Amino acid sequence: MQIGFIGTGVMGTGIIQNLLKAGHQVVVYNRTKAHAQTVLAAGAQWADSPKAVAQQAQLVMTMVGYPQDVEEVYTSDQGIFAGAQPGSTVVDMTTSTPTLAFKLTQLAHDHQLLALDAPVSGGDVGAQNATLTIMVGGDKQAYDQLLPVFQEIGQRVNYFGAAGKGQHTKMANQIMIAGTMTGLTEMLVYAKAADLDLPQVLATLSSGGADNWSMDTYVPRILKGDYTPGFFAKHFLKDLRIALQEAEKMHLDLPATQQAKQLYETMVDDCDLGNDGTQGLIKLYQDNAQH
Repeated sequence: MQIGFIGTGVMGTGIIQNLLKAGHQVVVYNRTKAHAQTVLAAGAQWADSPKAVAQQAQLVMTMVGYPQDVEEVYTSDQGIFAGAQPGSTVVDMTTSTPTLAFKLTQLAHDHQLLALDAPVSGGDVGAQNATLTIMVGGDKQAYDQLLPVFQEIGQRVNYFGAAGKGQHTKMANQIMIAGTMTGLTEMLVYAKAADLDLPQVLATLSSGGADNWSMDTYVPRILKGDYTPGFFAKHFLKDLRIALQEAEKMHLDLPATQQAKQLYETMVDDCDLGNDGTQGLIKLYQDNAQH
């Protein structure tokens, strides 16, 4: 299949490489071409705009940073809708707002396109290893057609219903992750203060009821002093803000998620650590310990 992919960041790069390995032709665009060199070297083709990508592809997938980036990529003069062929399909894999997902689906239908919102979980490791969890909302016909493609980049794919339902599911995921990230951080702070052997603590907790994906993935990185992003802290903060906005619309109070958002706001906005991975949250506690 001729696939267009817009966004060659940490996640997009892994997904594109797996699409290429599966035998698809992939044409890509990224705001900064230098960041696309890895996938171009792997066999992807370059296009000069989202419009140019859409003109060449039956399926266009997007994985960009923020909802405003998504909207621009789809609706600008050089956007996807300006070039998409009637009958083709668009899939936004960015974690964005359910409201925007619904709007883009309506616009897609106006252009005789099918549309899906399909955010993912699994971080850089999942993108590289084709083990992502993919949460899908939108046109069921498109989901049925693209399920084999999703299975080439993920290990679990679920359809949740109309446009925006994939994004709502991702918000549920991020609410859960917020708890595991604060939990693993404070666990390490406590264990270190108690002068415990941290690798042994990790091995012990990983074999019991405290085991979780975030701990297994990020504690080894923290112990090595590795704060490179499997998932950018600034993007996680964006997700928590969306989750709380959606919760407010549903008249829900989520105090633990609110606390996690405040911690990540301190990390990203006050400490300028937004380009660290989410595991960089522990730096807040290290700074406090030094004062």
